[in-house]
Amino acid sequence: MCYCAEAALYVSLAHGWRLPRAGAAGRVIRGMSQTDSAKRSRAMVAQLKASQIFRDYRQAFRDTTGLPIDLRPIEAFDRPHHGDPNENKFCAMMARANSTCSACLRMQQRIEREATVEAKTLKCFAGLCDSAVPVRVGEHLIAYLQTGQVLLQPPNKREFARVTRELLRFGTDLDLKLAEEAWFQSRVVSRQQYESIVRLLTIFAQHLSTLSNELMVREEKAELPAIARARQFINERHADDLALEDVARAVNMSAFYFCKMFKRTTGMTFTDYLARVRVEKVKHLLLNPHKRISEAAFEAGFQSLSQFNRVFRKVAGESPTIYRDRVHGLAAAR
Repeated sequence: MCYCAEAALYVSLAHGWRLPRAGAAGRVIRGMSQTDSAKRSRAMVAQLKASQIFRDYRQAFRDTTGLPIDLRPIEAFDRPHHGDPNENKFCAMMARANSTCSACLRMQQRIEREATVEAKTLKCFAGLCDSAVPVRVGEHLIAYLQTGQVLLQPPNKREFARVTRELLRFGTDLDLKLAEEAWFQSRVVSRQQYESIVRLLTIFAQHLSTLSNELMVREEKAELPAIARARQFINERHADDLALEDVARAVNMSAFYFCKMFKRTTGMTFTDYLARVRVEKVKHLLLNPHKRISEAAFEAGFQSLSQFNRVFRKVAGESPTIYRDRVHGLAAAR
């Protein structure tokens, strides 16, 4: 029997800890309450997990690293990596007792609070590292990519003696011999290798961000065929000097009616939608470390760098320079 649900209640009542609230770092989806944002996050994660790109990457990640991988919605208060073929056996054992499971859940809360802007790695009481990488669309936190349950140095008897003291302090009735065997079987990677693994997750998070953005603006069932054609026209012609009248004409609608119906269907004005499409194109181009920011901006359709910098900051929640440095890990190297 898994006691995680009961342990989750214990953590909430005993410690009063909560997952990230809407703020400058982890703002909820625009126009939604925090509860609605969490529901939307769960729906978004379900769609992302069903996508071929996620399934392919997850399998490749597991096969290459030997580590578990999970995509978790915001405010997910459950056991990470449960059922993953690469789940750490020691971690699975810890989930069977309230005291140790609650300690793991508290660490999950902490890592999610601290990983709202960039990747975060924390070490649990047993010396195992866990990492979370935020998936964001602009200023909005959508989900977390997670991996871990790994040791950054070979296990030894002295370190497990410390772990044993922690387990006894928790008052657990787990079989310590079995726990020791499971702990010594933990995946071990070097710190440098693990940093590279987290870096791969960070790059993949950018791809999921782009996919999330597409899903957020796509309401196919409620969308008029003309608006669907308009979005396709914008996506194909975003690099041109595109005006609302051009798009309206392309779908045989008056500019006034098109403007009204586009906002009603997508929840965005034509200008905001075009800006988001162009910014996502720039973000995709900047995954290439050799691509200059100005070059990417003009390729995406921006007419001036001052306009581009202003729009990118508004949509992405940060400057293009900071975004590029963060994606390629340059900030830490400076």
